[in-house]
Amino acid sequence: MASVDTGTEDKVSITPLLKRLWHESPSTKPTADEIAAALGLVFTNSLSEVQTGALLTCLHFTDLDRQAEILAKCARAMLDASINVDMPALKKVIERRGRKEGNYHGGLCDIVGTGGDSHNTFNISTTSSILASSLLLIAKHGNKASTSRSGSADLLSCVKPRSPVITAVAPSTVTEIYSETNYAFLFAPIFHPGARHAASIRRQLGWRTIFNLLGPLVNPLHELIEARVLGVARKEIGPDFAESLRRSGCRKGMIICGDEELDELSCAGPTHCWRLEENRATREVDINYFTVSPADFGVPAHPLSEVSPGQSPERNAEILISILKGDVPPDDPILHFVLINTAALLVVSGICDADESNMGHGDDGKVIKEVGPGGGRWKEGVRRAQWAINSGEAYRQWEAFVEVTNKVA
Repeated sequence: MASVDTGTEDKVSITPLLKRLWHESPSTKPTADEIAAALGLVFTNSLSEVQTGALLTCLHFTDLDRQAEILAKCARAMLDASINVDMPALKKVIERRGRKEGNYHGGLCDIVGTGGDSHNTFNISTTSSILASSLLLIAKHGNKASTSRSGSADLLSCVKPRSPVITAVAPSTVTEIYSETNYAFLFAPIFHPGARHAASIRRQLGWRTIFNLLGPLVNPLHELIEARVLGVARKEIGPDFAESLRRSGCRKGMIICGDEELDELSCAGPTHCWRLEENRATREVDINYFTVSPADFGVPAHPLSEVSPGQSPERNAEILISILKGDVPPDDPILHFVLINTAALLVVSGICDADESNMGHGDDGKVIKEVGPGGGRWKEGVRRAQWAINSGEAYRQWEAFVEVTNKVA
């Protein structure tokens, strides 16, 4: 596929592959393995900027970067290039600290979106991940903003009076982090340093590339992730995204896309869902499609205009802490937005399948067994998400995360 360039720079040439990509025909179409191998060269800075840009452009305009097999293989290449974590040591900590309940086995969970939906809503997945840490072990993969004003890393770095040191969560420290809190924010540049070689090129191209889609698929703790909710900004890529997740080995997950082309569960109307669940009879992973609306969670709908479009990370950080401390009104639109997205992760994790509730302080024990679309106990998810706030447990996990990252730093 590739040959060494005899020019002055020690780079690899993928010109033959680029020609086949741009002028693809059934007989010459590159395989997913060939495309993943070419992308893997980006992480070792083995391609020139021109060829990196050409590769990303070809994949984008041929729609190959939306195909399930290519996404799965490219995600594997990016994970293989990431910095290694001592997985056996981390697994021991997870087994010791994970709180098993219902069909949740105590593993790591993530909720993340591709971004690029242009709605500039509040940082929903980040806030939801913190709420969910009251009951689940959370491995929140995230980065700074690329298409919005406030990315997850931007938000967390602005929290007052004391913010976590997100760069302190590293392959060498992540086990120590989880020994003291249920929550960890995995800052993408720390774990995927090779991706920096494409950063300036992506900015100059001005359109979404395969990297936007790979982000949610390359959580650096991938092999220890039990459940995940991934948001996409376009409905048509939902099925392929779900299939790529299944090919990557995921057995418990859900792809979501709000009807407004929103990479979150919509607070305004229907959300398209593709849920991955293990078939108990065949042991295969099935993908089931359905839609949910705010009413299925027992909350009213709110237009997207009410959920902080275009707010700065500083303002969003204030809202985050207000939610964690229970200082927002119960009918607040942003609160409802956060609750339904938190509920989605709780449902997908399996914890809401429990017929008894033993969350501790502040829990009335009244499990809501009503089953909604896709077989989920969505209202029970909201009940547990609300408990995370009312009991103060989510805020306690957040404070523990702030404390341990500052100590490690």
